[in-house]
Amino acid sequence: MTSLRNQLRDRIGWWMIGGACVAVLAATKPAHAAPALDLLYERTVMVAADDRCGLFSPQIAAALDASRLQARGAALRAGARPETLAETERRARSKAAGAACGSPDLKVAASRVRGAFEGYARLIRMDYPGEVAGWSADRSTSKQGDRWKLSQGSAFGWDRLRFGLAGQSGPPTLTAVAVFNDAGAPYAARLVMRDVTRTSGPYLDHRGKAKGGKLALSARTAPRSASRVFTAAGRGPAGPALLPAGAKAGWSFRFSPAATAALADLDPREAVTVEFVFAGPGGRDVVRTAHIEVGDFAAGRAFLAASGR
Repeated sequence: MTSLRNQLRDRIGWWMIGGACVAVLAATKPAHAAPALDLLYERTVMVAADDRCGLFSPQIAAALDASRLQARGAALRAGARPETLAETERRARSKAAGAACGSPDLKVAASRVRGAFEGYARLIRMDYPGEVAGWSADRSTSKQGDRWKLSQGSAFGWDRLRFGLAGQSGPPTLTAVAVFNDAGAPYAARLVMRDVTRTSGPYLDHRGKAKGGKLALSARTAPRSASRVFTAAGRGPAGPALLPAGAKAGWSFRFSPAATAALADLDPREAVTVEFVFAGPGGRDVVRTAHIEVGDFAAGRAFLAASGR
C-alpha cells in the first residue's frame, strides 16, 4: 500500500505554499477538474488527520481548512460533479484514518503543512476572485468601530450594496449595507437563498448568459419555492467604514449566525439575493433586489478564523 508520505511528498511542498497558491487557484479556470480534485484530496487528508490526531494549532488548522474549501470550490467551478467531490473526500478521510497518529509518515507530512501555512496564517488580506464578483477578506484590527472583514460589492439599478461579514472584535456579523440613489429608507431586508434541505443542487440557468459568456448572477438563483428566507434582525444607519466608496450615508441590516452558516453551505457557483423592502403607495411593499455571488464565501470565512487576533 502506498504510504501517506509517498502519496503526499511530491505535492505537499507546492500545494501548501500559502496565500500565493490559494490566490492563483481561485483565479484560474482549468480545462478539467482533475488538478483541483487532487488538491482537494490532499488537503482533506490532512484536515481529517488533524481532526483525529490534533496535529496543528487552531490558526494552522483554520488556514488549512480555508485552503481545502477553496480547492473544493475550484473543483466545482471546473466542472466536477458533487458526487465526484463526495467520493474524493471519502477516499481522503479513509486514507487519513489508516495512518497512525504517531507514524513517521504523518509527522513528516504535518511538519511540511505546518511550515507552509505558518506564513499563510499571518496574512492580513486576501482576495477571492469569483466568476462574476469576488470577496475581499481583511483580518486587520481597528478601534474605530465596525469594519468589513469579508465583503463583496454589488450595484443594482442606481443603488449600491456592500455585503459580507463585518465587526470590530469577536465573531463578525453577516451584514448588508445599501445606499439608495433616491435616499430611500427601506424598513426591512431579506436574504434569500436556496434551501439545501429541499434541493439536490444549485439552479444554474444556462440560458442566462451575460456578456463574455458568463452566467449572470440572476440566472444562478433558486426559485422562491425552493428557497429559504432570512429576515434581517437589526436595522440602522451604516457606520462610515462600512459605506461603499464615496457614499456619505446608508442603511445597515444585520443577519443571524444561522444565515451565515447557511450561506457557507451553498455551492460556490450559485447566487443569493438581498431584498430591500420599502413602504409603497396604497400600503403595498416595493422591493429592490441585489444579487451576490456565493463564490468562496466559506473559504474567506475560514481565512478569518485562521487569525489569532
